[in-house]
Amino acid sequence: MRTSKQMSLKLPHRGGKRTGSGRKPKGPRALVSHKARPRFEKPAAVHVTLRVATHVWNLRSRRCFRVIEGCFADARGQSGLRIVEFAVMGNHMHLLAEAESDVALSRGMQGLTVRISRRLNRLMDGRGTVFADHYHARVLSSPSELVSAIGYLLGNAAHHYGIERADGFCSSALDAEERERVLSRPQTWLLKSGWRRAKRIPLSLEKLWACQASDKAPSDRPQTGTNRMIAPREVTDLLRGSALSHL
Repeated sequence: MRTSKQMSLKLPHRGGKRTGSGRKPKGPRALVSHKARPRFEKPAAVHVTLRVATHVWNLRSRRCFRVIEGCFADARGQSGLRIVEFAVMGNHMHLLAEAESDVALSRGMQGLTVRISRRLNRLMDGRGTVFADHYHARVLSSPSELVSAIGYLLGNAAHHYGIERADGFCSSALDAEERERVLSRPQTWLLKSGWRRAKRIPLSLEKLWACQASDKAPSDRPQTGTNRMIAPREVTDLLRGSALSHL
């Protein structure tokens, strides 16, 4: 007996994966994802990135950097947000911060970006948007993640500009008095002492330590992102003299 075969019927549908779909970038590059940020109720270390609009002046100019550094000092410890390290590039900046919760991070960054926007607009005699998009945040939950983030932050100038010395637009260039004025002291275990348990140390941190220990510029460019395995007992020795030495 012959059985009938069900014929497939292609029905029109909308949505799904297709070429050219999705939110279009507002500028020459894709901006920060609009997915919900991770939530946390306890104090945590966070790596924050802020990018400015194309019309904003070079942030590594002395006049802009003085404004940004002043904003860090004025916002020090407000809204449960503590900036521990920073690195300023030409059109973006990286912050290593400590936030009491995801709400404190949101409120603290809102206050900081408003403060920076107003002062940069006053400096440029302009109005309107200063930042290209909202901030990008990544919660750091382990010692290795934290140390890798600091290595990325401190080695960012070498990555972008090939700088073979300590960067003057980075928190590692601040002396003890300036750190007390501009930055906050961390309060969480991870930032105070937990980083010493990291098993991977970025090569950029090793070279920064060697540079500061010998008071000379390193002979070759720091290789940001290149890691090697290292014994935990050596971590403190390698980071002595780096940005973590004050913690």
